Amino acid sequence: MRIRNNPRALEKNMAYPDIVLYKPQDQKGRWHEFFMQKNGSSLTAPIHIELGMGRGKFLTTHAVNHPHVNYIGMELRNEVVCDGLEKALALKLNNIVLLPINIMEIEEVFEKHEADTLYINFCDPWPKVRHAKRRLTHRLFLERYRNILKKGGTVQLKTDSRELFDFSVVEFQEAGFEITEITHDLSGLNDPDNVMTEYETKFVRMGIKINRLKAICK
Repeated sequence: MRIRNNPRALEKNMAYPDIVLYKPQDQKGRWHEFFMQKNGSSLTAPIHIELGMGRGKFLTTHAVNHPHVNYIGMELRNEVVCDGLEKALALKLNNIVLLPINIMEIEEVFEKHEADTLYINFCDPWPKVRHAKRRLTHRLFLERYRNILKKGGTVQLKTDSRELFDFSVVEFQEAGFEITEITHDLSGLNDPDNVMTEYETKFVRMGIKINRLKAICK
């Protein structure tokens, strides 16, 4: 993803502290209460998190389609977060927050069993073997995800990289997740519930097949 320089991104993000949270650690263990105060949702409303939300199309579309689900997007760069913020504002969404933090900090932000679903969309495949531990589907990351997911919670991975996908299948299995779906051509499924990211739209137009995996935290 090409990131344009936006020197005012931080300023704009900080102008909306109810959407962009720079100290999300303060909400650890109380995200359900946070959303109840923010939008009146139930204390049992699901919490879905996108790890590396890109420009926010996937997350904001889900938030529109599922108003009774609360969505959290994690993305390190302020410029990218600002793009998501602008989409959330344009759509007048109150069931979404954005966290400008590193995914490595996920256990500092969420308590055990606090999340229902995690989305990993078109993450960096880190193709060199020596960089395998940087992949968001390496078992060291999966253990972090397991800690914050409810029992029966789900992880969904989408990627155009078959190498990353095959690696991820093994990692999920070794980490004790139950894989419930594996597809190597998502467009061939004609899934009406699939929300396409910016990357996915581009790849599909180019004829590149999209892999999808769904797994349950046991």
